[in-house]
Amino acid sequence: MKKKVFTPALFDCLKHYSGRQFTKDLVSGVIVAIIALPLSIALALASGVSPEQGIYTAIIAGFLISFFGGSCVQIAGPTAAFATIVAGIVAQHGMGGLALATVMAGVILILMGVLRLGSLIRFIPYTITTGFTAGIAVTIFIGQWKDFFGVTYADKPIETMEKAACFFRNLGTVNVWAVLVGAVCLAILILWPKVNRLIPGSLVAVLAGIAMVQLLELPVNTIGDLYTISNKLPSFTLPDFSFSTMESMISSAFTIAILAAIESLLSCVVADGMVATHHNSNTELIAQGIGNIGSALFGGIPATGAIARTAANIKSGGRTPVAGMVHALVLVLVLVVLMPYAALIPMPCIAAILFSVAYNMSQWRAFVRLCRCAPRSDLLVLVLTFLLTVVFDLVVAIEVGMLLAALLFMKRMSDETEIRGWKYKDMPEDQLTEVPLHVRVYEIRGPLFFGMAERIGEITVKEFTRCLVIRMHMVNALDVTAFNALENLYDECAKKGIRVIFSHVNEQPMHVMEHAGFVDKVGRENFCRHIQDAIALAVQSTGEQTG
Repeated sequence: MKKKVFTPALFDCLKHYSGRQFTKDLVSGVIVAIIALPLSIALALASGVSPEQGIYTAIIAGFLISFFGGSCVQIAGPTAAFATIVAGIVAQHGMGGLALATVMAGVILILMGVLRLGSLIRFIPYTITTGFTAGIAVTIFIGQWKDFFGVTYADKPIETMEKAACFFRNLGTVNVWAVLVGAVCLAILILWPKVNRLIPGSLVAVLAGIAMVQLLELPVNTIGDLYTISNKLPSFTLPDFSFSTMESMISSAFTIAILAAIESLLSCVVADGMVATHHNSNTELIAQGIGNIGSALFGGIPATGAIARTAANIKSGGRTPVAGMVHALVLVLVLVVLMPYAALIPMPCIAAILFSVAYNMSQWRAFVRLCRCAPRSDLLVLVLTFLLTVVFDLVVAIEVGMLLAALLFMKRMSDETEIRGWKYKDMPEDQLTEVPLHVRVYEIRGPLFFGMAERIGEITVKEFTRCLVIRMHMVNALDVTAFNALENLYDECAKKGIRVIFSHVNEQPMHVMEHAGFVDKVGRENFCRHIQDAIALAVQSTGEQTG
């Protein structure tokens, strides 16, 4: 029985909800909010928007996706995967363009869920997701060099390679004190989990960074030096929905939607493995759409399921969407009460946090393993997707990566498909059944699709051939192009008075042939279940006898 398209996990969880579980969800929600606070600020800055907009995203999208989502434990909010995309959109189209693209992406996600496309995400190759994830990690890493080393320059580069070039051109402006603060914060992020896993290392690093800069009066830029901090609650803003603006943002909208779908469903799969649950992928896509529309309309940026925060929720005891909703409500209190103090956070500390995020999302071990053991074609897709993400952008990387992966897959499948003719009885007897001279038998092994259409031309007949038998017991798939080539072969045989008999046509190819009227054209009596039956029919029709 198929699952309903939209069945929020919250409603099922509340049927058997208890006070004990609420306590666990409450504690987990508070812990996840503490983890999300510095990350949301850091990711907002990496995305080229103000710090509070990261909090807005975690609040609005985090609450809506937990409320409507298809996973019991998913925690959503701003993620590193969107940072470079958002920064590029904001630089070119401003916040209005980003809001419109995010709303459009939300609509696309809802449509994907309604059309039950959640399961199709699995058809995106692992090499592509690994390649662009590692590429995003590198772009985030390079993008934070400036703040970590305290380098100053007037340029505002957008592309990753431009940022790297500007950094090296201005190496003479390195701030030693910024490096010191960044190094201390980075050391805390690395070492703190060995000391205490309950209190997030990012929070300890922020507090340590603030203490160093304020108490020692170090000449290091803080968030307040570069941005105006606001503790106002998010307000409703409607973007420009003019046709021309929507047309210019459609590519960005699809990129945001596809990335949100991939990241959120991957997070759900990881969560399912940790708590032995099963998410509803279509419901999750609809919830992601609702969450992103809500985030955009209230000043936020794109959001998706965050694997690290979801894992922290599970480890803290959260087992229902209530934990995600609590995390959002706690962030509202933090925004109103503590947000002004965010101005004191040193920029090298933010850079150190993003270095840690980049490292954790890079999947470098998986990347190296694939480089060592993957076939050359898969390795090409992996490396090309990675390089295109770093040098150009994620849109180009995914488009080229998917196209190349599809072409290589078709090449691989065509190499697996074999068309060979059986030998006559007066030749060496190395096949199952002897074939009379006037009967020609060809066996097709593997899928028949447009990449294989030309190879059907390898099926040839002699002047003395009176019957052609085509054995298809190992053909599980037939597309229209290959079918057209097969029909052309039949027409050529019919002109020459050669009878064509098909042996063991499987369900999918048979359905294609029946739907096109080919079975009636050939004659249903010419479709045999077994090769022996086909050859017997061929012998009967030619008057020949097997030896």
